[in-house]
Amino acid sequence: MNPTPEDGITLTVCPPLTDHDLNDLFAASWPGHDPISFAGQLGHSLCWIAAHRADRLVGYVNVATDGGIHAFILDTTVHPAERRAGLGVRLVRAAADEAKARGAEWLHVDYEPHLEGFYAQCGFRSTAAGLMQL
Repeated sequence: MNPTPEDGITLTVCPPLTDHDLNDLFAASWPGHDPISFAGQLGHSLCWIAAHRADRLVGYVNVATDGGIHAFILDTTVHPAERRAGLGVRLVRAAADEAKARGAEWLHVDYEPHLEGFYAQCGFRSTAAGLMQL
């Protein structure tokens, strides 16, 4: 994927990402984030999209799969310095395009109520679903 000329951010499908880069992004974006190893998550992903400004990771979204026609958006993350400029929507839409290209027919996302407008901008519609906390 090419950078958008006006913002200099490049979106890339499934680039190599280090735990260091992902943990730095998550620490900046999610208060209380504890460093983790992302290798296991990426190994089970259908795809992921990374956003870079120069060499700095500034956005990320992961797409998990059930191995069939369902895919799931996880960990949509945009660095606080890059928010409110449309990058999150670009990431999710790119993830949807890539998931479709890889055979997914349905894309699911769970989100907190305050994110409903964001995910509606990405093209999601509300549905009834069940959830069980384990």
